[in-house]
Amino acid sequence: MAKPNKGPQFVKYFAPVISALKELGNSGTPSEVKDLIAINLQISDNILDEQLPSGTSSRFDNQVAWARFYLVKAGYIDSSKRGIWKLTEAGINSEITSKKALEIFQKLQQAFRQESINNQINKELETDEDNVAAPDSNENSFRNYRQELLETIRNLSPSGFEHLCQRLLRESGFQQVEITGRSGDGGIDGKGILRINLLISIPVLFQCKRYIGSVGAPEIRDFRGAIMGRADKGIFITTGTFTSEARREAVRDGVPPIELVDASKLILMFEQLELGLIPKTVDEIDKRFFKEFS
Repeated sequence: MAKPNKGPQFVKYFAPVISALKELGNSGTPSEVKDLIAINLQISDNILDEQLPSGTSSRFDNQVAWARFYLVKAGYIDSSKRGIWKLTEAGINSEITSKKALEIFQKLQQAFRQESINNQINKELETDEDNVAAPDSNENSFRNYRQELLETIRNLSPSGFEHLCQRLLRESGFQQVEITGRSGDGGIDGKGILRINLLISIPVLFQCKRYIGSVGAPEIRDFRGAIMGRADKGIFITTGTFTSEARREAVRDGVPPIELVDASKLILMFEQLELGLIPKTVDEIDKRFFKEFS
């Protein structure tokens, strides 16, 4: 339990989130903000790669997400555009000290306690906020359907997961998506074509692995070696996460880039495509959809 006089660990990221957004021109993607915070605070790879018990994200990413959630509620960050973090006028003009950050947290906690819809948040924060995925501030309820969706995907057979990824890529605009996985193929599970326009198309090879832990740089190098000379681009999809070294390896200069899709991005893609989810006030898992991949 976090000590009342200090607040939970994520409060220390209130100021860095605001500073990073200001440095990015008052708006940025979550990955841009997190990367800049890591650089500005010189956060080590060991801390960046430390995972939540659920394996859905790193502890650092989760704490930054919680910080963003509170800053949205406090009016410092605009929640209107999903996928982009944008400072409000209050955020642009703010100077958040450690004392101010704690005051923001305590004031919002007081407000949350008065709203029954936030009871679950208070319960989670009083146990261990670092082990709980931060909610999306655009939701009207904080039921963690994302964890249920991820568990549903992880419980699929290897073949079922491959075919699910095939469907996901098709829904994302890829054409001629085929499952080709076989032993001795360097980990390549499938291929497809991404058509940019009538004149340009890009052949893509993909690998999809149901990991709970982290995918490291060696796996990325092995996958790149397998696609060399066979495709212009590779996509590595996992239900786990990628280490900092793996992310750097994926965009290393002088070699074909590898697109990384971790558990968080995978869930986001399902949400944006409304795939396997029944739209309601809060999304609900569509059990019938996943049966064909079992």
